[in-house]
Amino acid sequence: MSKYLVTGGAGFIGSALANRLIENGGTVTIIDNLSTGFKENIPANARFIEGDCQDYKIYKLLNEKFDVIYHIAGQSSGEISFDDPVYDLQTNTQSTLLLLNYAIKTGCKRFLYASSMSVYGDHPDIPISEDKSCNPKSFYGVGKMASEHYLRLYQEFGIQSTALRLFNVYGPGQNMANMRQGMVSIFLEMAIKNKHIIVKGNTNRFRDFIFIDDVVDTFVECENNSNTFNKVYNVATGVKTNIKSLLKKIIQLFNYKITIEIKGSTPG
Repeated sequence: MSKYLVTGGAGFIGSALANRLIENGGTVTIIDNLSTGFKENIPANARFIEGDCQDYKIYKLLNEKFDVIYHIAGQSSGEISFDDPVYDLQTNTQSTLLLLNYAIKTGCKRFLYASSMSVYGDHPDIPISEDKSCNPKSFYGVGKMASEHYLRLYQEFGIQSTALRLFNVYGPGQNMANMRQGMVSIFLEMAIKNKHIIVKGNTNRFRDFIFIDDVVDTFVECENNSNTFNKVYNVATGVKTNIKSLLKKIIQLFNYKITIEIKGSTPG
């Protein structure tokens, strides 16, 4: 029976992953500060520690060896990262460094990290491959890129890591109350609550949307696959969906009129 540490296990992706690991027969410990996650998302038979992964004191509460560490926690919005860049650095990068140190200290050799497509920034080559240059345009993207570099350096200490650059994840369990992260959930919440969707930026922009179960599948399948050790992967569909067609699909879900307003833009 494998022992897992899942950070961010009360959140959208982390809780889905924790549930899958338990279904597969593992034991799971979760760290989450509940800033965007919810206690009710945590599997009933998981051990839960409330706190920040960037807090040194949290590691005194663990004091055990895990077979695998899944680092999913972190501030997860490029837009929000402009509000407080220092906090973004702490939650996304300092947390990674402390977890890697904990892995060395306790003898955990396997580390899987939820990185982001934000590391690329604007790029002329679409779809983009993992060997392309990275030029992040948000503090969030910079922090994710820095964490990937820490993973690379810690290979010298025997940590076998895999960084998964997640694109736009959507699906059941997404935090509908968070109006600054998750395009699908934001638009759905506006449609349900206000019958009015505010779009920041041009509707001809596009995204690559990937379903939550596919993301969880990818994490789990990478865990024991030695071909993925010390590698970086895009986790996406390769399918281009523009905002206009997404809005059309959402409007079709409702039997009442949804109005659309286009204004402003999103930093980064």
